[in-house]
Amino acid sequence: MLLEKERKALVRYGRQMVESGLVKGTGGNLSAFDRKKGLFAITPSGIGYDQLRPEDCVVMDLEGNVVEGERKPSSEKDMHRLLYIEREDIDAVVHTHSTYCTVLGTLREGLPASSYLIAFAGPDVRCAPYASYGTEALARNAVSAMEGRSAVILANHGLTAGGRTLDEAYSLAEIIEECAKVYIIAKQTGTPVILPEEEMNDMIRRFQGEYGQK
Repeated sequence: MLLEKERKALVRYGRQMVESGLVKGTGGNLSAFDRKKGLFAITPSGIGYDQLRPEDCVVMDLEGNVVEGERKPSSEKDMHRLLYIEREDIDAVVHTHSTYCTVLGTLREGLPASSYLIAFAGPDVRCAPYASYGTEALARNAVSAMEGRSAVILANHGLTAGGRTLDEAYSLAEIIEECAKVYIIAKQTGTPVILPEEEMNDMIRRFQGEYGQK
């Protein structure tokens, strides 16, 4: 089975995505890219994560062809595919319908530097212009708004996060959702204080250079 390790990881993180409340039902999607092989594994369309098996995940190439798998791939396959083409720093993508990021998307607002933790994604998180789900227009909007960043809020839709690994992309999706939650609550209470650009640039540098185990 092609990309067996990646397909097993998609099943594991898909179930975790539901358990943590980042999606409901069959919402959202995940993928993992093998850059050497030029292939990525992606979750199928419309199958509950509690029923998902590794063989249900679909292997595709960067031209959008199904290389292995009997299932229909996620409707957002183009968003994943274009990110792998355009971004050499992204080998895994997690797309969620998490509540607070979706609230910001419904307001057509991005997430400003309200927390230093946002620096894991970049200086802020932009909101991409609206396009219908599953379209190449949505994919291109997401890729464009994600330039220089590792996450993007999709207008009236949800969140997409990328990383070197599924663990990194999934962790980022959780962090940005929590930051969005705090920011929205803060807006209801008063006026959030936004961190200055130089502070965020320093946080990005520190996260990239010294954070975590080496």
